[in-house]
This record gives sequence, C-alpha cells and structure tokens, in this order.
Amino acid sequence: MTKKEKAMYENTEFTLLRDCEAIQIPSGQKTMIPAGTQGVITQSLGGSHTIATYQGLARVAEKDLDALGLEKPQAQEAKKTAPTDGEVSEEDVWNQLRQCYDPEIPVNIVDLGLVYDCRLIKKEDGGTRVEVKMTLTAPGCGMGPAIAHDAQSKILSIDGVDEADVQLVWDPPWNQNMISEAGRMKLGMI
Repeated sequence: MTKKEKAMYENTEFTLLRDCEAIQIPSGQKTMIPAGTQGVITQSLGGSHTIATYQGLARVAEKDLDALGLEKPQAQEAKKTAPTDGEVSEEDVWNQLRQCYDPEIPVNIVDLGLVYDCRLIKKEDGGTRVEVKMTLTAPGCGMGPAIAHDAQSKILSIDGVDEADVQLVWDPPWNQNMISEAGRMKLGMI
C-alpha cells in the first residue's frame, strides 16, 4: 500500500458491510463488530487499521478491509526480502520491525524505542532463528500480544528466517526518552 493509499484511508468514515472480527484497544480482546456499525478509520499503518466506533477503538486486519467498504491492496508477495547470498541480515529484521505499529500511535515500534534486542541465530540446518525482546509504552496494555504477533509475522516473512520468537519484557521500563528523533518529529515533540 502506498503512502497515498494509507493517507486516503485515514479519517475515512465507513459503515460495516459485514460482521468483522477486530481486536479491542487497549484491552487486546477479540470482538465481533456487527454489520451496519458506523465509524471512522483513525490510523492505517503496517497492514492494520485502527477504527473508532460506538464501541471504542479497535484494530482491524488488512484482510478485512472489504468489511469497511475498501479495496484490499493489490496482492503483493509478503514483502519477502531475497538475500542474494542466502544470509539474513539484522538490517532485514529491523526493516520488517519498522512495519509494525502501535494501533494508537502513528510511529513504528522501532522509532518508539520499544525494541530492546534483536538476535539472529544461524541454525545447523541452515535456517535462521530470530529472537526479539520488546516492550510496550504501558505495562497494562492488552495489545501487547497482538503487536508481538504482528512483529513475529513480519519477521517470518523474511526469506531465510524459519523461526521467530518475540518476547515482551518490562525491564528497563519504557519512557519517552527512548523515542528516536524520527519518532519525535512524527509526534511533534521536536
């Protein structure tokens, strides 16, 4: 999806055309939003969409764009990276993590300073295992498992990665000083 398409979806009003599975924000609980529900798309980043309805905020997967009355982007290979030498680089992993977003904050998890550690482990069978330690902006946020799953899925889309373990950790506690300069600019903090 191009930046233009993302911007086109944000602030778009909709009426659900069919029942739609979503994840409530910030509880992280799955919910079914009934057909006919009206709302607005507040954020479209990283392949998921944050919507506001009378039920509050929820995250809708890209596969359910049709329920919002929007077209799914043209089928793309899941942005597979193809290392020419068969090696997975740490840069490949960081680039995929930059495609993961907190559903309430329009900054990726890397620029928010939520990713603490990234390790690539070459396996004997030739595959690569990636281990990531990340945190959340608030320990009580129920969206943690959904964000971690999103990160894991994006890492597994890298050609050559056959295992990905994304762990949520709470030490050190996250604070706003961990946001990158790019993130601060996006949030208007500079």
